[in-house]
Amino acid sequence: MSLKINELCVNCDVCEPACPNQAIAQGESIYVIDPARCTECVGHYDEPQCVMVCPVECIDPDPEFVESQTQLLDKLRRLQQE
Repeated sequence: MSLKINELCVNCDVCEPACPNQAIAQGESIYVIDPARCTECVGHYDEPQCVMVCPVECIDPDPEFVESQTQLLDKLRRLQQE
C-alpha cells in the first residue's frame, strides 16, 4: 500500500530526503507521495522512513493504493531497473 501525506503536514522537509525511492516531492501546499514510486521502504528498510522521521505523524496508508508485500517488491525491482 502506498502512503499518503495528510493535511497535518507542516512542510518540515524531513520526509523527502528520507525516501529511498524519491517518491516524495513538494506539492502545491504540502508534500505529496507518488504512489507509483512508494514501496513503503520494502526492500530497503523494515519500516517506512518517512513515517519514522515525521514529527507530526501526518503520513497514513493510502486506501486508494492497496498493495501486497510481493507487489511492493515487484514495484521496487521495476524502479531499480529505470
